[in-house]
Amino acid sequence: MKTITVVVPTYNEEDNIQAIYDRVLAVFQSSLAGYGMQILFIDNDSRDKTRGLIRELTKKDARVQAIFNATNFGFSKSCFHGLSQAEGDCAVLMYADMQDPPEVIPEMVRKWEEGYKIVLGIKSKSKENKLMYLIRSIYYGILKKISETEHISQFDGFGLYDAAFIEQLRKLRDPMPYLRGLVSEIGYRHAEVEYTQELRKAGKSTFSLMKYYDVAMLGITSSSKIVMRMAAFFGMGLGAICMIVAVVTLILKLCNWEYFNAGTAAIIVGIFFVGAVQLFFLGFLGEYILNINIRTMNHPIVVEEERINLQRETDEHE
Repeated sequence: MKTITVVVPTYNEEDNIQAIYDRVLAVFQSSLAGYGMQILFIDNDSRDKTRGLIRELTKKDARVQAIFNATNFGFSKSCFHGLSQAEGDCAVLMYADMQDPPEVIPEMVRKWEEGYKIVLGIKSKSKENKLMYLIRSIYYGILKKISETEHISQFDGFGLYDAAFIEQLRKLRDPMPYLRGLVSEIGYRHAEVEYTQELRKAGKSTFSLMKYYDVAMLGITSSSKIVMRMAAFFGMGLGAICMIVAVVTLILKLCNWEYFNAGTAAIIVGIFFVGAVQLFFLGFLGEYILNINIRTMNHPIVVEEERINLQRETDEHE
């Protein structure tokens, strides 16, 4: 019997833990009765009752597994580490807010049985805030244009991953893994399953604007060089324009020495414009350098405090 591990990253999700377990269990009892089930919760140092509820489930059902991180290592790292620790023949990564419905899993499994190593959940529609959905769409569109590898639009990590793909994840030595980019970079053939993203079922999202920014910058700096190259091209173009303006101004001044007044307004505007452009690209350069700095330090992705009902021992580099 093949086993499917459902990996669920959590942080302050006390209102959703039982509901996730019930819905996943119902899916396996009805549509996936021929498969073994594991539910792996990886908790990022929750401050509410999340860990206590997970412990209760692990005692009642040995198929429920848990990894408790020593502190909050960030959303992306927690997702990656949880997925890399899955013990099943494949793993499904889904999030605790249940905006990505577990009822889609059987369709993903059918695609997997057809031979696809990766099956991606694609948000064809969303019930979330329309402005947020629009911003996501614009971001995915930009990233797709500038990325050096294929980037999948409206894919946030929810999907099914074969054990062969997960084994490749375990071999990586990257302390800043970007799962959405790795799906394309590692190169396994993938299928897509469309679904409608639901509203959060319970609780309040802890994903702040800065966390969205962190994920966005991780995506750009991990999969694209074009921003820094654009800075070089923009600098050369702006320099050429400034040179032309300077020559024209000089000619006009020489031809009309007493009557032509270049004025200080144009000079001030030019200085501020060039300064703004420099600051913009310096900020992006800083993001790239920060990304490189974190990777060269080679810190562990997460540090575990405790694991429950898992047979696989974590590797040293993990």
